[in-house]
Amino acid sequence: QVQLVESGGGLVQPGGSLRLSCAASGSIFSIAAMGWYRQAPGKDRDVVALITTDGNTYYANSVKGRFTISRDNAKNTVYLQMNSLKPEDTAVYHCYVTRRDGTGWLRLPKDSDYWGQGTQVTVSS
Repeated sequence: QVQLVESGGGLVQPGGSLRLSCAASGSIFSIAAMGWYRQAPGKDRDVVALITTDGNTYYANSVKGRFTISRDNAKNTVYLQMNSLKPEDTAVYHCYVTRRDGTGWLRLPKDSDYWGQGTQVTVSS
């Protein structure tokens, strides 16, 4: 089992910045990648950014150039620096762990993966 603790959400004006953090504990060896998904009201949960232990990254097209994902392996923590925020970035952001199962790290979520509780990000003037 992997436990995830998120922090850093909040209310910010358009053009502003926020940083999300997600700390993992438990079966760290089972983690292939960590990152973030987000879900806006009435919409599906979509991937935002992922990063592997080796530093490989993936970004959704909608956040490329504005968001940066990074990780501190010593702290088992992933960060999402969000700049130039737009109202359409408003959503609940969920920390996510791709479980190491031999099928790669860049794939659709499975029931065996892990999710955080979510943190609200609201971009509004």
